[in-house]
Amino acid sequence: MDKQLLEILVCPVTGLSLSLAESTEIDALNAAIDDGSAEYADGSAVSERVAALLVTRDRATGYRIDDGIPIMLPERGIALPEVS
Repeated sequence: MDKQLLEILVCPVTGLSLSLAESTEIDALNAAIDDGSAEYADGSAVSERVAALLVTRDRATGYRIDDGIPIMLPERGIALPEVS
């Protein structure tokens, strides 16, 4: 992802800055998707695994990146599982 774009993107709900997710965060989210416990903010199930993800500074919400395009709709925020 373009560094300049990443510097200006913020969460559309909280206004928190975003960064690229680490592999451990993506792995934890994909495990939650696989077991059916991952949900979008609108309550619908996340059914497709993610390859790339933007996460809020507090690591609570993620926005998937599909084909290089961040999906920044408020209803498409994903509550992230805690990474241990």
